[in-house]
Amino acid sequence: MRVKIACVGGGPASLYFSILMKRQDPSCDITVHERNPPGSTYGWGVTYWAGLLDKLREHDPESAAAVAANSVRWSDGVAHVRGSRTVHHGDEGFGIGRRRMLDLLAGRAESLGVRLEFEHEVTADRIPDADLVVAGDGINSTLRERHADHFGTDVRLGRNRYIWLGTTQVFDTFTFSFQETGHGWIWCYAYGFSGEQSTCVVECSPETWTGLGLDRANEADGLALLEKLFAGILDGHPLIGRAQADGAAQWLNFRTLTNRTWSRGNLVLIGDAAHTTHYSIGAGTTLALEDAISLAGALRGRAELRPALARYEQQRKAGLLRQQSAARLSAQWYENLPRYMHLPPRQMFALLGQRHSPLLPYVPPQLYYRLDRAAGQLEVLRRLKRWLGPRLARTAHTRALAARK
Repeated sequence: MRVKIACVGGGPASLYFSILMKRQDPSCDITVHERNPPGSTYGWGVTYWAGLLDKLREHDPESAAAVAANSVRWSDGVAHVRGSRTVHHGDEGFGIGRRRMLDLLAGRAESLGVRLEFEHEVTADRIPDADLVVAGDGINSTLRERHADHFGTDVRLGRNRYIWLGTTQVFDTFTFSFQETGHGWIWCYAYGFSGEQSTCVVECSPETWTGLGLDRANEADGLALLEKLFAGILDGHPLIGRAQADGAAQWLNFRTLTNRTWSRGNLVLIGDAAHTTHYSIGAGTTLALEDAISLAGALRGRAELRPALARYEQQRKAGLLRQQSAARLSAQWYENLPRYMHLPPRQMFALLGQRHSPLLPYVPPQLYYRLDRAAGQLEVLRRLKRWLGPRLARTAHTRALAARK
């Protein structure tokens, strides 16, 4: 029997899932529905790490080769604090333009016989007639929202404000810049994604955001201020935004989204429609592609849809636990940034690299730094750190959930 599949949303998860399904069953009738015109995707560059390329090579060597050929690579992390430049070697990562990645995946999907329908919006009242509907329409998924109670959708707003920008300054390392102002700290994460542009994500506390007047400034004025604050790393290059029709800047609070269940009948969630993880761990695209791999694998050779979707959900929820914990701790580290900024820059940067540790929030920063260095030499301290950290984190997470009820 020929299986008909409709993928809603033309992001990495939907496109890669369509590629994998066509590879394992060319008879599948697959259509990807995207509401926007071709090439109109928002965003600048996305990051990923070497492990993702290994998985892509295993499941579709052709798209893996295309992604690798169009990516830039860095091997160092650099932090600029109080005029000091600190380097950490060995942080190998990759960047690729989001639009370029989507173009590559779309081209590969079409070459395998997938239909791509752009400028075709699927609403909750007009769901395609298909054996399987894959909701890859992002954090604002209309298909999920129609049945939010069934899915058990939960959204938590982060405290800090952030804005996603581009720049013509090309960074050859993953670069952090922390700037102290009269209203608190403001910082950015910057990384190249092509030979011409880089991504620059700026973040600060709500008090700093309002104190600097960024809550009232239009995008042009806000960018001018940010260019002055980060002049040291921009080296005369401009920041590039994407203002709304009224000229307002797109400052946001990060939304951590989870769902109690990921499927309803023949409808299944994938990518940001199913879950989000804080951008500071650089895993969003990787997790979306891993969803696609898992869903295609669960469907391979299975006649019954419901058990296959249950297997996919179980596998991915288990696989996400470590990343979700790391993302939660990373976001909290930045939300408590002043706790670490009194340290010498080298120590602060070392703890930035340790921000995923569940033990760090409970130990004075300088003491943690010393213990961590000692643990590198003493096995008994390493074991204590591995044993104590997760227990403290689980206790704190349980208390936080109870306080929200």
